[in-house]
Amino acid sequence: MAINHVDTVVVGGGIVGLAHALAAARRGDRVVLFERDEHAVGASIRNFGMIWAVGQQRGAIYQRALRSRDIWQEISAKTGLWAAPTGSLHLAQRPDELAVLEEFVATTAPARERGTTMITAAEAVKRGRAVREEGLIGAMWSPTEVNVDPRQAIPAVAGYLAEEYGVDVRFGTAVRGIAAPTVSTTAGEWRADRILVCSGNDFATLYPEVFAASGLVRCKLQMLRTGVQPDGWQLGPMLCGGLTLLHYAAFEDCTARAALDARMREELPFHREHGIHVLLSQTADGRLTIGDSHAYAATHDPFASEEINEAITTYLRGFARLPDPRITERWTGCYPSLRDGRTELVVDPEPGVTVVNGVGGAGMTLSFGLAEEVLAR
Repeated sequence: MAINHVDTVVVGGGIVGLAHALAAARRGDRVVLFERDEHAVGASIRNFGMIWAVGQQRGAIYQRALRSRDIWQEISAKTGLWAAPTGSLHLAQRPDELAVLEEFVATTAPARERGTTMITAAEAVKRGRAVREEGLIGAMWSPTEVNVDPRQAIPAVAGYLAEEYGVDVRFGTAVRGIAAPTVSTTAGEWRADRILVCSGNDFATLYPEVFAASGLVRCKLQMLRTGVQPDGWQLGPMLCGGLTLLHYAAFEDCTARAALDARMREELPFHREHGIHVLLSQTADGRLTIGDSHAYAATHDPFASEEINEAITTYLRGFARLPDPRITERWTGCYPSLRDGRTELVVDPEPGVTVVNGVGGAGMTLSFGLAEEVLAR
């Protein structure tokens, strides 16, 4: 049997795999990427499309997010991929929410240097067409966030890799096993100096012992989407409310967060129990994406809870007003998550093989920057 030779094999066609294929190709490698499904169907297309730098852990992870944002914009400029630099608004309706935002801005110089600032309620209403003025007492504006449409972006990046760098992108090709430097696939045997396993939610097939010891669990989420908004209506900045301040690592060190957490646990116990925080983004064709909830376990049932969906949409109505709020799509997603504070899992199970996983819900935000760091090791 003939054996194919390349410099780098990437396993997995989600955003993590695509990002590592790009990083390898930019180093001059001959790259082949294998994805078992005929097209992307996992977490990489089931998200908001938010490149959400402002929510990431301060320091190196924030810088990684900014680097990823730059790469998204580079790809957009070369391909016409829709990547809107909308920025984001964190809306405060209670004093404890405002206190967290004010503390974050006051104590986070890198964000301030990039334009993150507190604005008045009136200014927030002017910036965001969906912002509900009633009850709003202030907001945080961040200009660094970029909105992509994940269902378009993932295949567009795959096409860009093939056309710009000659990456051999093989969807519908399963990897049966790895014994470095050989990769056995349904498209034959391949040899490579570097093998990158970016298998996402399927982390039990290749190197199961690595994942058994990794601490990874699966996070199940629920999301919703409206139809196209009327008359070309545009959301503008992506939006979130007070619950989001309890979800993202950027705010964990804020001393004011404890009081907010205590109040939310008392007033919104269902939301806290089900990991609900509410974000709003828009797709390229004008639909609005709403979510989400978070449940962590090794295995999840496949069913969506309408009670969770109702909790999400009710909370959204408290800070946003949509021209046409009718829901046309509902779905669940599932992604690997590390619950101990690590932002990624990077392991070398044998010489020449690197496993990259566990980026959680920040894959769109962090993967391009992470891939450059992994390839530079």
